[in-house]
Amino acid sequence: MSSPNYHNLCVQEIEKKLSISTKEGLSSKEAAERIEKHGRNELPQAPKTPAWKRLLLQFHNVLIYILLAAAVITALMDHWIDTWVILGVVLVNAWIGFVQEGKAEEALEGIRAMLSLQAIVRRDGHWSDIPAEDLVPGDIVRLKAGDKVPADLRLFQVNDLRAEEAALTGESIAVEKNTDTVEENAVLGDRKSICYSGTTITFGEGKGIVIATGLQTELGKINQMMAGVKKITTPLLAQIENFGKWLSVIIVAVSTLFFALGYFFRDYEIAELFLAVIGLIVASIPEGLPAIMTITLAIGVQRMASRNAIIRRLPSVETLGAVEVICSDKTGTLTRNEMTAQKIVTAEKIFRVEGVGYKPEGKIMEDDQEVKDDPCINHLLEVLMATNNADVFQEEGEWAISGSPTEAALRVLCIKGGVTEVDDSFEQGIPFSSEHKYAAKKIRTSQSEIVIAVTGAPDNLLQKASRQYLKNGSEELDIRYWENQIEELATKGLRVLGAAVKTNIQENSKIGHSDIEGLTFIGLIGIMDPPREEAIEAVEACRKAGVQVKMITGDHAQTALAIAKTLGIGDGVKVITGVELEEKTDEELREIVKSYDVYARTSPEHKLRLVTAIQANGLRCAMTGDGVNDAPALKKADIGVAMGIKGTEVSKEAAEMVLADDNFASIVHAIEEGRTVYDNIRKSLLFMLPTNGGEALVIIAAILMGITMPITPAQILWVNMVTAVTLALALAFEPTEPGIMERKPMGKKSKLLGGIFLWRITFVSIIIAGGAMGLFLYLKNGGAEEELARTIAVNALVAGQLFYLFNCRTLDQSALGKNFFKNPYVFYAISALLLLQLMFVYAPFMNTFFGTQPLNLYQWTLSTLVGSIVFFAVEIEKWVLRTYFKKD
Repeated sequence: MSSPNYHNLCVQEIEKKLSISTKEGLSSKEAAERIEKHGRNELPQAPKTPAWKRLLLQFHNVLIYILLAAAVITALMDHWIDTWVILGVVLVNAWIGFVQEGKAEEALEGIRAMLSLQAIVRRDGHWSDIPAEDLVPGDIVRLKAGDKVPADLRLFQVNDLRAEEAALTGESIAVEKNTDTVEENAVLGDRKSICYSGTTITFGEGKGIVIATGLQTELGKINQMMAGVKKITTPLLAQIENFGKWLSVIIVAVSTLFFALGYFFRDYEIAELFLAVIGLIVASIPEGLPAIMTITLAIGVQRMASRNAIIRRLPSVETLGAVEVICSDKTGTLTRNEMTAQKIVTAEKIFRVEGVGYKPEGKIMEDDQEVKDDPCINHLLEVLMATNNADVFQEEGEWAISGSPTEAALRVLCIKGGVTEVDDSFEQGIPFSSEHKYAAKKIRTSQSEIVIAVTGAPDNLLQKASRQYLKNGSEELDIRYWENQIEELATKGLRVLGAAVKTNIQENSKIGHSDIEGLTFIGLIGIMDPPREEAIEAVEACRKAGVQVKMITGDHAQTALAIAKTLGIGDGVKVITGVELEEKTDEELREIVKSYDVYARTSPEHKLRLVTAIQANGLRCAMTGDGVNDAPALKKADIGVAMGIKGTEVSKEAAEMVLADDNFASIVHAIEEGRTVYDNIRKSLLFMLPTNGGEALVIIAAILMGITMPITPAQILWVNMVTAVTLALALAFEPTEPGIMERKPMGKKSKLLGGIFLWRITFVSIIIAGGAMGLFLYLKNGGAEEELARTIAVNALVAGQLFYLFNCRTLDQSALGKNFFKNPYVFYAISALLLLQLMFVYAPFMNTFFGTQPLNLYQWTLSTLVGSIVFFAVEIEKWVLRTYFKKD
């Protein structure tokens, strides 16, 4: 049971609506009835794909079906060597895919783990400790600092209660909770009277009414959104799948045509014709492509890991190279998620504070001069230290905090200014409360003056102040000056705090709220969660690479706009909030995402809708984030990028890529690697397909001419696999080409095989086929044995591929450039190929298995010379295209 407007109802209305009493709570009987009605306070577990099914899915490919059919036909014809070779290739490729596939989705498990195990609840008129899954709507729950909230609660009693909601709403500061009603359409972050399941209480205590459990909680809604989100296939997989379908149609059509031609117009036996057509089928299918793709992607994974980008699903490697929009969460992604004091304003001067994060290093500067022994600064820092309950410390080489992030930022500021302790031996103070919005402490200053140090909301302190502190005394308060300064700091995205003192305090007097009047206002402190410096450079690099960056956050609009302006996101003016997005239709949202780059006060539903709208405009979208609230959009996006250090387990499991250093800048490196992987796979295709094309043309020419097959199906598979496993594999190690990050992203309309690619494949196929076929006919007409002629023809095919490898290392530049020796794996591959081919020609068991014969030096030279024709022809073709035509 849930209602979207409990935050809009007073406690009495909720008691009536849920038929409860906040004093007595539910009876055990009522709780049992409600658990029957509403179910347990837990999230359903997603079914996992069993291993056997994942293995079978590796065979779910139309080209594999064709190969399996060819294996069955050869088996029926008792050509078992061909059968086992075909089946061996299919099984090896299927096993590689099965082993390399990532874990099954575990995001729902991660969300389940966020529910607290126990809850303190009022049942039968007294407090009990029960399992959180037994909570029902209407239960009265007690919260204290350190608790994980067990269900969505409407608060009715609070005592300085604060909740850490960054993972759910994106708020980087613990939220002060109250019991007040808010507008019905208020976004999650503004519903201060609600505590959400899965968030953490950082300070104070309170009591609340359970208004939603299990799937009805905000956490549960995220769970449902993730369960309903369909994964988008990667650009490469989509194009390869489309390519496979078209290729299969062409293969079947051409094979059927030439079977009919051979049967009706040529003098072939049925068995011989079947073998010829199977040879044509096997020749046309790039069997090694799945293995080469997997290995190329795996190499990309290793390269990215060395640059702090961990890939969870292999096909996602190249997706970042194709995205056109990156939607990024703010807190902890573009920013450090470490509150930092950046500005100090006194009645006479404005200071800036160096350093970012919780590392207590940096100086307080006035213009370009370090500030030392300034009375106003020293007095202000003593006040801040006196009322501070946080601590900063080093843990495993990193700076960490205990206590409120805001107070930690102020303590770091004090340390930077040289104030590490104050004389607060009076042990008299007033803790911070949301009602009074200040904290106070009686101290003895470094000037031996006894004062009440007060920090809190500046508007509140200014109302209680009558004077302002000067370097050499004090003067009457200039309220207009301070209001202007507060507004100026706020427009820069800074959260503003005030510091003041009450003077003339007696040593033995006790202090209370009535003493916090007639204050002397010292100054303002502006704090913020600062942008990562490297993120600014990364955003600029994305822009040069043609990738838009959009910031989607749960923070306030003014803060979001200020951070975005610093980062270079958007125009510094336009920002739209979650409340405004709520009123827009899906069609209107598609127009909004074209012109807005900054989105504030958003909920998980908004993030998901925005990603969907961007995709609906035909753009590939990546989503970065670290919180639970990012998970649905991470899963929906073409690629989700989670933060490895501060990211929740839910966000990591929903994402395809995890940044090990939580650095937005690592995304730029990942984009570069993704584009390199895509280039290398295209190079592999450009290398492999002419082999298939050449072999197919040889079979077609033989059928048209009515002669013996120049190469057998088993020999075709040998050529396809050894050249793929050795030569094509070397292309996976090709380095990044110059200017790759100045290209536009590959859009959805971009073709895997463009016009120039298709021309090159056809051109090289004809040369390879012509060379092998011509050599076979020349030898046969010269009286050579059939097996010898076939062996030399196969060698010519392999030699052609070896020379063509050098052509493929660059798409349009000369192969004989300065990078000729840059990829040593090319020469390792050539050495491996030569060894395999020597075994193919001379090993007796290979002679028997593949029907080959040993060759002499002249025959080797003949096949090598024929194969080298490819290299010179393609280099001339490249020169012509570079000189007279634009590249594809």
